[in-house]
Amino acid sequence: MIDSQLLPLQRALLAGPARRLAARGVTADQVTLAGFAVGLLAIGALAAGAFTLALVLILANRVADGLDGAIAREVGPTDRGAFFDIALDFAFYALVPLGFALADPDANALPAAILIASFVGTGSSFLAFASVAAKRGLSADAYPSKGIYYLGGLTEGAETIALFVAMCLWPGAFPALALTFAALCAITTLTRWHQGWAAFGPKS
Repeated sequence: MIDSQLLPLQRALLAGPARRLAARGVTADQVTLAGFAVGLLAIGALAAGAFTLALVLILANRVADGLDGAIAREVGPTDRGAFFDIALDFAFYALVPLGFALADPDANALPAAILIASFVGTGSSFLAFASVAAKRGLSADAYPSKGIYYLGGLTEGAETIALFVAMCLWPGAFPALALTFAALCAITTLTRWHQGWAAFGPKS
């Protein structure tokens, strides 16, 4: 919901580090893969109940996710980079609830499953819209530099990261946080279905 408003600030903060990394030969793909590896470590930390460490690793993963795009803007984006950026993002988002489920299966398994299912809804509607939009040559005015059509919604990246931060700070509240966010994701999915139905219908 607020990703487009945060984007200019993110770019301003990461432009300098990205420029220095690019000058040293660090590629966007390398940062993408390193960030995902850090994210996998976060899942292990969650499963072990090391929630403070997990929070640090989750935030590091998100910084890497911003840096890879900033580096790509410095040296030129690639289709492979755009593909792996979004594919690994969605995998990471689904793995975080799994980490909480592993930490306390009795309390967290069902809420985690519901949250992951809701992520499938938001992710699939996002990618389905982007696929058809690309076929029609459409672009998102609010996200002109994204590698694919970026369809906004009530629950976007910023809200999801805020959720993960809250879960790490208050792990005992995971079930309530997960179920609440899953409901918001359901609204996002329904909204995107409606947008797709309206945008891609037969032209009069």
